[in-house]
Amino acid sequence: MTEAESILARLSDIVGPSGVITGEELLGRSANWTRPTEPCAALALVRPRNTTETSAVMAACHAAGVAVVPRGGATGLVDGTLCAPDEITLSTERMTGIEPVDPLGMTVVVGTGATIESVQNAATESGLFFPLDLGARGSATIGGAISTNAGGLRVLRYGMMREMVLGLEAVLADGTVVSSMRPLIKNNTGLDLKQIFVGTEGTLGIVTRAVLRLRPEPAGYATALIACPGVDDGARVLRAAQSAFQGRVSSFEGLWPDFYQVMTAPGRATAPLSYDYPFYAIIEVECVPEESDRFLGLLEGLMGEGTILDAAVASSEEQRRGMWRIRDRVEHLNADRIERAFDVSVPLSKMDGYVRATLERLAAIPGCRAVVYGHIGDNNLHWNTTRLDPAGNAAIDAAIYAPLAELNGSVSAEHGIGLEKRGKLPLSRSPEEIGAMRLIKRALDPDNRLNPGKIF
Repeated sequence: MTEAESILARLSDIVGPSGVITGEELLGRSANWTRPTEPCAALALVRPRNTTETSAVMAACHAAGVAVVPRGGATGLVDGTLCAPDEITLSTERMTGIEPVDPLGMTVVVGTGATIESVQNAATESGLFFPLDLGARGSATIGGAISTNAGGLRVLRYGMMREMVLGLEAVLADGTVVSSMRPLIKNNTGLDLKQIFVGTEGTLGIVTRAVLRLRPEPAGYATALIACPGVDDGARVLRAAQSAFQGRVSSFEGLWPDFYQVMTAPGRATAPLSYDYPFYAIIEVECVPEESDRFLGLLEGLMGEGTILDAAVASSEEQRRGMWRIRDRVEHLNADRIERAFDVSVPLSKMDGYVRATLERLAAIPGCRAVVYGHIGDNNLHWNTTRLDPAGNAAIDAAIYAPLAELNGSVSAEHGIGLEKRGKLPLSRSPEEIGAMRLIKRALDPDNRLNPGKIF
């Protein structure tokens, strides 16, 4: 028996024959969401059902010297789940359990493979609310959201995934289980170990379960699509709304003209406003219906000042969903071959100048088409561009990433580093910071067996 056959037999003993996928069945699975036609290249895909099996899988791989790459919904954009042919990919797809919601403590314990949408539904059935929301909510998993510290559409009010995790259970590279499953908002007892596994892309441990914080379900929403003279005016709208509604603005999504036009082209979402404006935004406030007049009054006052040029206010849930389709249906970008995705952060005060200058740089690259949009209220911009030859792609990368260091920005707002952005990390992190990260990695995974090559 070869070494590969030996480890596969051991893993099959742990998770059962149906828990180990190889051969043609494995080749039928894509590498990830951004490489849909590229097959998963791992030695095998292993599907443990719980923490105990995950621990045994990791211990067996550790003893055999085999690297393991965690895999959730595989919806990331930075190749964080890519595998080499001699590596095992550990899928969380069978760890989907959701325990009964605690309605008094407003918490729920979930398996790492549960999708974001399934947790949202479980919370709603109990009269509560799980705030994390992404376009890929139906396939993105809780474990993936934890490992990348996902953001999404409601960061402005509820924060990143880090703020929604009260406790978690994780398995280290050698199979050791670290369990911090306490449903407590306050717990100052030394190092907050759960935070070691949030946003570290499965390089320090594999999350298997989590205690998530839920919130009261919003009583309603006031939603509008607005047009402004520029980003800075949009920021003034956001500040005014935050003051008027005491921090209850849940979303403020910026849409630049080219993105707005692509998303509202014939056969796609309906355009509530004309195409004549330099900047658009979707603003949404959590409020009771009785506050709708105050929302309208705020917009009217800002229009009188010239801060808002035009506005369309949703008067029904269908109109609200129609506005969000303009922001959410990013598959239209792929259909138009604007398929290279970028995810960066820029201080709001510097965003307008950065976008203007970057659009000029991108326009000078032959064959490049670019659109920009994003979570403006929390500094996050998404760029999508055409895919060119290697030299053209390198020029696009430089146009988008190079200014960020001077602007005190970030090369990754909410998708992590993975393989895709390893060379860009020094633009956002100092040598000392990267050195400290490496020290932590070596302490927890000295043999570099857990998601090797990612981040560094």
